[in-house]
Amino acid sequence: MTVKISRNAAKILKLELDKLENEGKKLRVYVTHSHGDHAHYGMGIDDPTDKDIVVSTDKDIDVILEKDNKFLDGIRIDYFYVPEEGFAITNPSQGNHGDH
Repeated sequence: MTVKISRNAAKILKLELDKLENEGKKLRVYVTHSHGDHAHYGMGIDDPTDKDIVVSTDKDIDVILEKDNKFLDGIRIDYFYVPEEGFAITNPSQGNHGDH
């Protein structure tokens, strides 16, 4: 499984992961719901379970994903400042290129 994190997203995520209350925890990305050929995503700070896989990224952030969930393989995490500040998670490999 693969995960891409943009430079902007990594900067914001590292600030959160470096907080004392998040020591030893990792970023989790999950599917909030799926329909048809795409999914919608959420994320949080968590510990992996035996149902998960931990994927290392080129931004030195480990991401927890549910094993064998095709909608999680190939996700991209971005952080935008305009038009609204916030994260966007897409999966181009599954035909999800943004909000609809």
